[in-house]
Amino acid sequence: MSPELSFTGLSVLLARVTPHSVAIVHALLRDGARVTVAAELDDLPTSLRDLAERALVTLDAAADPTTHDVVLRADVSTAPSAADLPDRPVDGDTPVVGSVTLLGGGLGDPGLLTVAGIEAIRRADVIVHDRLAPLSALRHARDDVMVIDVGKIPRGDFTPQERINDVIVEHALAGRDVLRFKGGDNFVFGRGGEEAEACTARGIPVTVIPGISSSIAAPALAGIPVTHRALVQGFTVVSGHVAPGDPRSTLDWGAIARSNTTIVILMGVATLRAVAATLVSEGLSSQTPAAVVADAGLPSMRTARAPLAEIANTAERERLGAPAVVVIGDVAALDVLR
Repeated sequence: MSPELSFTGLSVLLARVTPHSVAIVHALLRDGARVTVAAELDDLPTSLRDLAERALVTLDAAADPTTHDVVLRADVSTAPSAADLPDRPVDGDTPVVGSVTLLGGGLGDPGLLTVAGIEAIRRADVIVHDRLAPLSALRHARDDVMVIDVGKIPRGDFTPQERINDVIVEHALAGRDVLRFKGGDNFVFGRGGEEAEACTARGIPVTVIPGISSSIAAPALAGIPVTHRALVQGFTVVSGHVAPGDPRSTLDWGAIARSNTTIVILMGVATLRAVAATLVSEGLSSQTPAAVVADAGLPSMRTARAPLAEIANTAERERLGAPAVVVIGDVAALDVLR
């Protein structure tokens, strides 16, 4: 989209979906447009399906173009396949290996993406992205880039990590500049370490461009400093992907409850009730301030606050879901931006 155009308040119909549609829709939403996609849910790539399931876009396969302010009709020729990419380069008789860049995109706001990250998007031959990366930044990509959506919807569609590793390696071994584009930071619950190991095991050079982790950025955007000289001297970041007591959990929740630090939980909305109950049973006061920050960095961002014993009910009542960050500790009662 041209930076001179504004779609704020307009009803926009995306009449055809291509791999580049993800960037277009994210840019439209950030600009304040009301977006309708002319497709069925099952026909969408994962990242667009996620937006539809979170009610951020409307689906209407039979949408009438005359009822919308703007109609965008993407040219399917702008979506290259692997066969459209250049042949593998060679140096004499030796095939040239490409490279892989692991880019942490921070939160959903493309303004929080680093300059190095934008340069990596511009030079990539192949972009392999998740649903939580700031996908409107893909407008900086070349027209001939191959975009591969491997987003994972919580308790829904996902691409197995092993297949993601294979996709990255296959394209890099074909001599291409591959960008692995994720939300947050690749090495903070992002499985970037596994992807880097898969590449280096095949002799593929890897560059890492760190991103702003949601563990600090989401609370900050909500006016919650994870540390505060008068209140707390540290913070603990854990994954809430599995609940306390689950055989897969390796966390010592008792030690966390007694740490005297701010507790930041990623991927913990679904298990929040069990986590809160466990922390209280381990000695943390039920009245400890807590907050849930959902959709941080996006226009749909919302924050709910309540005592620890009530935070799960409050988040449920406010219909806060993933992506969200949970903050537990005295700082959760603050809003320094107010």
